[in-house]
Amino acid sequence: MTTTPEKIGILVVGLGGNNGVTMVAGFLANNQKLEWETGSAGRVSGPNWNGCITQLPPKGGGVGFQGRYPLADAMNAAIGGWDIRPMPLGDALYESRVLDYDLVRQVREEMNSMDIMKGVYDASFLGETQHATAAHIVTGLDSFFEKVEHIRKDIREFIASNKVDGATTVIWSASVERPAEVQFESADELLQSILDSKSDCDISPSIMYAVASALEGCSFVNGGSQNTLSPGMSELYEVAYRSKSEGILSKFTNVSTKPAYVLGTDFKAGQTKFKTAAVEYIRALGLTPRVIASSNHLGNNDMRNLTSKKTIAAKMRVKKDIFEPWQEDELDHQVRVMYTPMMLDEKRDVVEYTSLGFLHCPHTMLTYTRCMDSILCVPLMIDAAVWCDFFGRYHSSSSTVARATAYLFKVPEGGAKGVDPGFQRQMNELEAALAATVKEEDGSSKKDLLILLKQGVASGIITQEQADSLKAIP
Repeated sequence: MTTTPEKIGILVVGLGGNNGVTMVAGFLANNQKLEWETGSAGRVSGPNWNGCITQLPPKGGGVGFQGRYPLADAMNAAIGGWDIRPMPLGDALYESRVLDYDLVRQVREEMNSMDIMKGVYDASFLGETQHATAAHIVTGLDSFFEKVEHIRKDIREFIASNKVDGATTVIWSASVERPAEVQFESADELLQSILDSKSDCDISPSIMYAVASALEGCSFVNGGSQNTLSPGMSELYEVAYRSKSEGILSKFTNVSTKPAYVLGTDFKAGQTKFKTAAVEYIRALGLTPRVIASSNHLGNNDMRNLTSKKTIAAKMRVKKDIFEPWQEDELDHQVRVMYTPMMLDEKRDVVEYTSLGFLHCPHTMLTYTRCMDSILCVPLMIDAAVWCDFFGRYHSSSSTVARATAYLFKVPEGGAKGVDPGFQRQMNELEAALAATVKEEDGSSKKDLLILLKQGVASGIITQEQADSLKAIP
């Protein structure tokens, strides 16, 4: 049987962003059982893991997995990460205006004392609005190989200093990059490009973080919209590939063979998650969706980065592609995003769904949603890390884990490519993967018991009658 770890690790690329600082503040509030005043719910206290389905107990009509499976306790997780901005975490939390001030003031000083690792930076991959604040970056390293090795060293030091005994997951929560103009078809091709470090090879920082994570046996979650995942990246995460001792892989030292997963793309947190559930409902009624017109606006730094033409293409790709597996050829899906600084992190979105019903008569629904974007994203980040640890302990296949976690992403890629986009269908994929994983483990344990009993009888330690009695125990 697998052993639930005392501590998993979560490393966030973009730790000083709204998602990162909200996560850190949440862990402090929950661990210290802080109390604070809110504008909507009165006086409240931690711990509170709403939104984190791995940390909630099951209850009628809802989803909760705590206690159903041996999942890591997020309360004990070690949190760290990188950022290209030097702003202390507490000040960044205050600036974000995501959480109530009464909570912010209690954690600000402690968060300001936390270390932030310098980030790997390439200005060509970010919008122009991000360049001025990029003052906390790794310097003196010219090649892709040197940068990957630097990230690997950061990961190893984090795991050692925090005494992490479970899996560590690296999560891209930094600004969306422009699409990389390269597609790696094999892991050998990917690693050769890292080693060659040719200036004309378009390797993004997110690709370097993902490669470094794989080599250290850590999962990588692409929470952004950029094209970090590729067939070559998926192959690199296969244990069979990382177990090789020859070829291009031999040029890299101390390659980990621990189970690890590369997942993405782009967290499906609010509007898009409800959109997939709504269209699933429309299709279940037997209606034909024809027009989905949606708009959303907010004023956080991620949306500010998307005011650049070179980065908006990545975001629009994932927003437009969410229904592709359904092959609704006549569906006109239009998306508009707007940067409105006054809104800060509070996303507001409106979606109108028009479908055709009986005798081609139209059916229209309208939804309106408001929520802090980070309040929706952070639970997904925590759950992703817990799932990676759980499935890794059971040595689950990459495709199993990708399909099980497809519900987390706008466009599931890698082993989840083509999975049904319906939200409930995706939750069914998770339930099926969990049930199959535990059943397989139970089967293996039963086989182990039978072997031990046979050996015990053969050596005279127990009688055949005693062995038969033990076999009958469910």
